Amino acid sequence: MTTPPSGDDSLYELEVEVSEELTLAESSRPEEIADLPVTEWLFDPADAERDEAGLHGLLGAIQALEED
Repeated sequence: MTTPPSGDDSLYELEVEVSEELTLAESSRPEEIADLPVTEWLFDPADAERDEAGLHGLLGAIQALEED
């Protein structure tokens, strides 16, 4: 994670939030949930994988903006 640029803490705060969400998404272990019967799912594993991919993309975009 990068340090906040002078005068613009909002981008840094967004990076922290997205990083935290990504940590939660990665810890959900959707591949293990998919092995359970559907009636025991608390979330759809495919949705979790899409969310994780989206968070990776968002984090990359934030980091690219910080480099500019």
